[in-house]
Amino acid sequence: MTRGRHSLAPQKSKNRRVAYLAAPLVTSAVVGAGVLVSGGAGSGGVDVTRYTASGQDARPATALGAAAADLGASAPTERAIAASRDRDRLAVTRLINPTVTDRLWTTEDLDLRLTPAESARVAGEVKSLTRLGITGRRENGYAQVVATVNGTRTLAWVTADYLAAKKPTDPAVLGLSDAPCPDGSVEYRLTSAAVKVYRAVCHAFPQITRYGGWDNHGEHTSGKALDIMNSDVALGNQIADFLRAHASELDIFDVIWRQHIWTSQRAGDGWRSMSNRGSATANHMDHVHVSVY
Repeated sequence: MTRGRHSLAPQKSKNRRVAYLAAPLVTSAVVGAGVLVSGGAGSGGVDVTRYTASGQDARPATALGAAAADLGASAPTERAIAASRDRDRLAVTRLINPTVTDRLWTTEDLDLRLTPAESARVAGEVKSLTRLGITGRRENGYAQVVATVNGTRTLAWVTADYLAAKKPTDPAVLGLSDAPCPDGSVEYRLTSAAVKVYRAVCHAFPQITRYGGWDNHGEHTSGKALDIMNSDVALGNQIADFLRAHASELDIFDVIWRQHIWTSQRAGDGWRSMSNRGSATANHMDHVHVSVY
């Protein structure tokens, strides 16, 4: 039988064996581990794709041939392959650059997850207003992106709802003011932290004229909550983004807007859906709710 050009059987053997050298198939989802293996031709590794056929045998025209010589002329070539297989696999295991179908902006800080699930391990975080390459894969509300984790370019999953084609305006550019507001009555029985939030919002968004402060229901009974009355979606989005951008400075615990909640403790998850409470006001369609610690 005529040997194929990738056959590496010994010349003198009654039971001929064919050693198959694994093709350098690369797992494209090497995520989080950050293992990019150095090596390859010219850098101490083994080029497993080059062979020359001479006579009855085809032998590798690389370090594999040298390895066989080191084992002795009578040693079968497959022994050299067996000895080098693990090293060769590492030498050719590399993260192939994935196909990027688009580039989108993050609209808030997002966790980089290893799989598209809320319970997945988090490999790192990407900051708001970062432009990411996306692969086009979407599962369970997550989008696969190309990001850098610990200096390694890798694949990860982020919450898809917080990716935008157009770079959003940075809400952090709106400064904070602690000067008294025109309507001082809103501050009645509010904590000092809630007063600080009220003053920051009233100066950043002077078009807002109605607020809900202390009253005898829900979080408002503690004096730690404020309702910013507004039904304009675009303006409400700006106010919510402003609050989240300054959450640390304003000691904010949560923000609720249009049946979605954001909490500082789970900031990496972005906005999370809330159940229907039965009315526009209960679902926060006509106001942005914010509370402080």
